[in-house]
This record gives sequence, structure tokens and C-alpha cells, in this order.
Amino acid sequence: MEERSTCESEVWGSSEGFLAPREARGGPSLSSVLNELPSAATLRYRGPGVLPWGAQEEEEENGRSIQAFAEAALKELQEPHPFRELPWPMQARRAYRQSHARDQMAHGSRSKGAHWARWLRRSKEKMREDLGNLQPWAWTLKRIGGQFGAGTESYFSLLRFLLLLNVLASVVNVCMMLLPTWLEGAPPGPPVSNSSSPCGSYNLHSQGLVTYPTQIFNLLTGKGYLEWSPLFYGFYPPRPLLAVTYLCSVFVIGLICLLLILPRSASGLKQTLLAESGALTSYSHRVFSAWNFGLRGDVHVRLRQRIILYELQVELEEAVVRGRAAVRTVGQHAAVWSVRMLLNLLVLALLGAAFFGVYWATGLTVELQEMPVVQQTPLLKLGVDYLPSFFIFGVNFVLPPVFTLIAKLEGYTRSRQIVLILLRTVFLRLASLMFLLFSLWNKITCGGNAEAQDCKTCGYNYKELPCWETRVGQEMYKLMLFDLLTGLAVMLLIKFPRKLLFGLCPGALGRLAGTQEFQVPDEVLGLIYAQTVVWVGSFFCPLLPLLNTAKFLLLFYLKKFTLFSTCSPASRTFRASTVNFVFLLVLLLGLAISAVPVLYSIFLIPPSELCGPFRGQSSIWALIPESISSLPETTQNFLSFLGTQAFAVPLLLISSILMAYTVALAHSYGRLISELKHQIETEVQNKVFLAQRAVALSSANRAV
Repeated sequence: MEERSTCESEVWGSSEGFLAPREARGGPSLSSVLNELPSAATLRYRGPGVLPWGAQEEEEENGRSIQAFAEAALKELQEPHPFRELPWPMQARRAYRQSHARDQMAHGSRSKGAHWARWLRRSKEKMREDLGNLQPWAWTLKRIGGQFGAGTESYFSLLRFLLLLNVLASVVNVCMMLLPTWLEGAPPGPPVSNSSSPCGSYNLHSQGLVTYPTQIFNLLTGKGYLEWSPLFYGFYPPRPLLAVTYLCSVFVIGLICLLLILPRSASGLKQTLLAESGALTSYSHRVFSAWNFGLRGDVHVRLRQRIILYELQVELEEAVVRGRAAVRTVGQHAAVWSVRMLLNLLVLALLGAAFFGVYWATGLTVELQEMPVVQQTPLLKLGVDYLPSFFIFGVNFVLPPVFTLIAKLEGYTRSRQIVLILLRTVFLRLASLMFLLFSLWNKITCGGNAEAQDCKTCGYNYKELPCWETRVGQEMYKLMLFDLLTGLAVMLLIKFPRKLLFGLCPGALGRLAGTQEFQVPDEVLGLIYAQTVVWVGSFFCPLLPLLNTAKFLLLFYLKKFTLFSTCSPASRTFRASTVNFVFLLVLLLGLAISAVPVLYSIFLIPPSELCGPFRGQSSIWALIPESISSLPETTQNFLSFLGTQAFAVPLLLISSILMAYTVALAHSYGRLISELKHQIETEVQNKVFLAQRAVALSSANRAV
């Protein structure tokens, strides 16, 4: 032991000789060793007048170095850093905080400004913590994340966010549609037959006693007693104030949803870029920084352990896939890309066939509804009315598993597979919805031919669709209701029997049933599809967001019960930060797609002459200029100025300048981050070099 300590003292010098002049030390000097560091090559970037490593004056004494170190430590203590940023253990932080508080109370050195600033900062932190505690199902989401992974937790987090959007939309519709309707007086009753109207008549209720099967049929299709109710567009009377608030509510809901989705998507983009850029060393970051030392209780500790386990599993699986891709030859890369190209062609062919089928089913529904046999048989009529919904459900039930199988054959990482499945499935679902709407609009506008016989008089097909807005609302109502019913049927008739079969039959039949995993892409796309249907139908069916709120609330507890009772943890996990951003991106896509048919209806299609608050207008938007003309002249001039070039050109210039500044700032931050990364790499090389140098010198001294 003495020989080892003597050897080490000879290599590095004693504690007294380490800071002694070079003449007093044997072997290579500290300056020569430090000048060989990799970081010494970056000296030219530090500017002129910077001395090399170890080039201090030879007469520097030990006291000066120690004094400089003490002054630096004292300066660090005197700087107003928050306690949480000090690189100290928890006990040292508490002791320093207590002593610092005693000193301030004794000397009265704290100013009123600093006191109020600290109080304001603590109030903000407390408010943020309280708002976080007010989020519903916070503990449930933590439990799901710990037992089934962060990917499954992201589905329930998205469901909670969509529930918030629907609650806000319901409040807006109640305040801007229902309240103005009843505050201005009771709305009129159903329209009566009027043969003098050029747009025909609008007959709602059948004469005589309504049977029980007919009541069920009306409930499922939105016809009968529901057709003239606050649920649909045709119920609302033609009053000027109500018409303005009715139209403004659509834009208010869209703006609220956009403002709530964009911050979440921006935050998700930051997390995705940070996770995929490699700025943080994934393993060391999770091993040394992912633990929460404020956890209390065995349950919380086990949940946190599982979360870290799933995160490490994701990193290891993706590292294996990237390692396989790195060792491929040119021929193997060509074969992989050829397979991917063929699989994408197959996906395009399947999507084309599905879209054609939806268009065909919608056209066939219109033809079958005119047959006398269908009109006389309630059950057959119900099946014909739901034919497009049945076909869309069949396509969405069959093709997503096919897309999942195709994604596995493409050789991507699990996270990339989830993204591809999401994009393909959302294109399938949303495009199917758009084809359904296109067929309806084609029927309403007579194929876009305003001179057609059925559309020439009123501008729309008044013979088959006397209140076309209510008809569109009924289609969206049926899609929402059918989505809920099919979800319940799949849960009760497929998932629970499969779980029972797997538990009761340990043989070949049980193995054939297999374990069930929670399919996050399919479930998320179901949520986004349902929300897109609500965004499209909220103008034609004002209470649809309220119904969807109840549906999502029921869906949360049903999915939670299904998850814990029938599903097992996923055998392969994926990166939650990446898919969370993709979820919100697809949700924004659904919001943009839903705006197209609504804006087309507002600006281009004439409103119905027999129902709704916009009767007698050339278009729904035509009411807004008429309402503006009734405002005071100053307000009219201001609104007119907002639509002129004198306002648009400066706004465009200011926006361009701000965008250019933001891009330049982002570029400068990117360069700074690159330099910091290079500095970190250089520091690592320095440590490796010093360790190798120490080993070499120790070996040389032992040999001597």
C-alpha cells in the first residue's frame, strides 16, 4: 500500500508540489500535459490574448490559487441563484436556505421589491401546481403509464384533452344558440304544408299513433320527433340576433380548438426533436435523472420503476433496429427499399378500393331509399339508412390490421411503425368521411349544376332535401351514434369472450385466442375520427358536442375497464414523445379537413327556405354584411379598413419581419447548441486522455 501511494505521489507530485514551480517537480510539467489535450486545439476560437494551458507565471504561489478558488466559490454563493439550481445535496441546500433566511431577517437586507417578486414567483408555482392537481384522472393516467407504458397512457391523455374541447364547445353552443333562441321568445312549431311556396313543403311528423319500433327508428336516425328539436339546425327560428350568434359560434369553437391544440403540439414538437436529436444521452439521462426523489409509498415507487423500465426498453429496441440498418450492404439497402415501395403501392391500391366503395355505398343508399319496399319496411329502411356507416365501419375494421402487418414488414423502428400506421389509417378514415360528404353535397347541389331542374328554383335540391342542413346533421348524428354502438359491440362480443376463452381454455384453443394488447394507433384514430365528425356536424347539429361529451366520458371508463380486465402489457413499446406529437398533428389535420365542408356550406350553398335561422338569404354568410351595415358608421369604417390593402400590406410586412427575426434567432440558437455539443465532446476526450496519460505515467514509474 505504501509502495502504491509512493508511486502515485511520484507521478502527480505531492499536494504541496502539485502547485509548485516546474523546476521543483520531476517528469513532464503540467503545462506540457495540458497542452496535449484535445481541447487545446480549440484555443484559436477563444479570441486573442488567451494564454495556453498552464502558462501562468512561474512565481505563482499556492496561496493565490487557493484564494482564487475561494473567491470563485464565494461569488457563486453571492449570485442570486435559486436554491434548486445549486449543485449541492439536499441537506446542504436546506441548511443554506435556513442560514440565508436567518441572515436576511437579522440584517433586514431584503428589499420590498425582492420580497414581492419572490411572493409572485411562489404564487405562480402554487397556482400551476393546483391547476395540475385539478386535472381529472391524474392518478389513473399514472397508473396506466406505469402498468402498460407511456404509449397507452398517451391515448387516455388525448381522450381527456378531447373531452375538454367538447365541454368548451358545448358551453359555447348553449350560450350562443340555445339561450338566444329562448330569450327572444318561444320558438315556433313545426312548419305546415304550404303549397304556395316555390320551394315545396317540409313535412315532419307522421299522422296517427307512432309505434314503439318507429320510436326506436327515430332515435337511431334522428328523424321524427328529433328532427324538429334543438338537436338539429331546422329547429332554430329566423331571428337576426340568433342568426348572427349561430354563425359566430362556429368560428368561436374553431378558434378555441386551434388555440388549445397549437401549444400542445408545439410542446410535443420540442420533446420529439429533443428525443430524436440525441442531445441527451438516453441511457444516462434515464438512469441518473429520471428518478423522482419526492415519491412516497410503495405504489408510486413501483409505478415509476415500471415507467423507467418501459423507456429503457424503447431505447434498447430502437438501438437494435438502428444497429441492423447500419451494417446493411448496398444490395441489402436496395432490397429493403424495393420491398417498401411494393408495400406502399399495395397500400395505395387498398385505399383506392375503399374510397370507391364508400362512394358507391352512398349512391346506392339514395337509390334504395326511393324504392316502395324499403319505405314500407322499417327494419329494411333502417339498414339502408345506415348502409354508408356499415361500409365505413367494415373498411375501418379490416384495413388497419392489414396496415399493421405491412408496417412490420418494412423494417422500421417501433415508433416509426406507429407513425406510418397512424398516417395511413387516418387517411383512410378521414378520406372515407370526405367521400361521404362529397356524395351528400353532390346530391344537394345537383352535381354542381345550378341550372338543373331540381336546383334551378331554390339553388339546391329542394324536392329530395327540403331542409338539407338537417339532413347533413342527421348523417353526422348517425355516424357518432354508430361509432359508439360498434365500440360497445366489439367490447362485449369480441374482447370479453376472447379473454374468457384464453383464461378457461389452456390448450390449443386458448393459445389460438392469444393475449390481447391495447392497440394504440387504432384507438387513437377512432378518437380523432369521432372528433372530426363532431367538428363537421356541430354547425348542422348544435348539440352534437354535448352528446359527444357524454360519449367520451362513457368511453373513458369503458376503455379503462377493458384495459385492466382484458389486456396485457405490450410486448413491444414505442417512444411516447414522438407519437404524442403525431397525435396532435393528425388532430390538427382533422380540424382543417372539417373546416372545408362547413365553410363551403356557409359561403357557397344557399340555405334552406323552409327551415333554419338563415331563411331568405342568398347564402349563410350574406347575413354578416347586412348586420354590419346596421352598425354605427365609425364601426363600419373600422371593419372596412380591416379588409383593405392599407391594413393588409403593413400587417404582411410586420409578419415577415417577425418571421425573419424568429428564423435568425432559431439559427443562432442552433449554432450555439452545436458549439456546446462540440464542447461536451471535447471535455469527454479530455477526460479520456488524462486517464490514459495517468495510466501510462503510472506504468512508467513502476517500471523504473
